[in-house]
Amino acid sequence: MAGLTAAAVAAVCFLAYQASANVPEDLSAKPKAPSTATPSTSPSGGPKQPDRDPLAVPAASGTGERVVYGLSDRRVWLVNGNGKVTRTFTVMPSTVSPPPGSYAVTSRSGSVRGSDGVQIEHVVRFATTQDVAIGFSAAVDGSMPEPDTTKKTGGVRMKRADGNALWTFAVIGTKIVVVA
Repeated sequence: MAGLTAAAVAAVCFLAYQASANVPEDLSAKPKAPSTATPSTSPSGGPKQPDRDPLAVPAASGTGERVVYGLSDRRVWLVNGNGKVTRTFTVMPSTVSPPPGSYAVTSRSGSVRGSDGVQIEHVVRFATTQDVAIGFSAAVDGSMPEPDTTKKTGGVRMKRADGNALWTFAVIGTKIVVVA
């Protein structure tokens, strides 16, 4: 009987050693699956590109001090002369958008009534498209509603704090880069 007990204890010790040898250092870590997965691909069949950081300034937006307006991102980046983003924020596009390209601030207005009838402030104009002036602004009441698609408007709306920052940054002649 002693022999059977000794063999059982030895078997348990061996199994305990094997189990402890396979315990991850961090018990919350998930075990690695066998390497049978195929590389992920994009819908076009090529290798899947890593997701772009939505807060990072678009790579094709030029260099130097500039305001970058991402049409599909609905976002603006204020970029200083060293290429560092000093602020980024979301915007509500107007019904008329400028084509991608490089522009410059052509005029500014402290407070006016927008083409949609809303009182706005810190208007920074930089383009004209379809006979509509395009510019950034903030509604005095702080609203950022979807624009009325039955009207041709060119105001790219932002929150008041963001409008204040853009107003300080984008003086006459400041480069505006519009990217798709």
